[in-house]
Amino acid sequence: MQNRLVYSPAGILFMLLMVFLLFAVVGLLFFDLARTAFVKIGFTWSQALFVLLASLLGSSINIPLTKMSCSTPMVTEQYVRSFGVAYRVPVIENINCDTLLAINFGGAVIPAVISLGLLYKFPAALTFALVGIIIVAIIINRVAKPVKGLGIVTPALLPPLVAALAAIVMVYVFGAPEQYIFLIAYVGGTLGTLIGADILNLGKIRDLGAPVASIGGAGTFDGVFLSGLIAVLLV
Repeated sequence: MQNRLVYSPAGILFMLLMVFLLFAVVGLLFFDLARTAFVKIGFTWSQALFVLLASLLGSSINIPLTKMSCSTPMVTEQYVRSFGVAYRVPVIENINCDTLLAINFGGAVIPAVISLGLLYKFPAALTFALVGIIIVAIIINRVAKPVKGLGIVTPALLPPLVAALAAIVMVYVFGAPEQYIFLIAYVGGTLGTLIGADILNLGKIRDLGAPVASIGGAGTFDGVFLSGLIAVLLV
């Protein structure tokens, strides 16, 4: 009787097609929301699409910066879990215990360049944005967790939430011009996360036994990249 009640109503190929379409729809919705976030901070739709595609393609590019000698044995597991998320560790079979420090082009370089460009274009927002960056950096630095074999990780939604709240406080408490609320949220979410989670924790990397530590390179869209976009959508 149980076998008669639990069965697939369609063929396996049709079900796989439905799953593919589901992921395609979710992906399109994400890109639409991301483009909306960029439009709010002053980009055109075509510019937003270009930045998203550049970030997606650039997420696979890690630019080497330096090598750091490990103070602990190298971790060789292929996957490390933190905050409920499984991260793939690029294992390097090497007798030397060296961690390659790199920066991700799509996850760190592009968001940082956009943030600096916005601050240059709107200098009147600089002071408020800097305060927002400091607030996000301090809070995220306190929460960031060193994970052996992986690097420095934070809860996914915390940086954008903090950045959005910082932007709201800057506008409605400290009197920042309301038209800068999206800029403050984006810059705080990107540079604040980059500084608080990554840069201020560089000294801890040699103790993690990770073969590669990539700034802004934990995934296709890293926390630094997503923090700015989600923060803009939240305000």
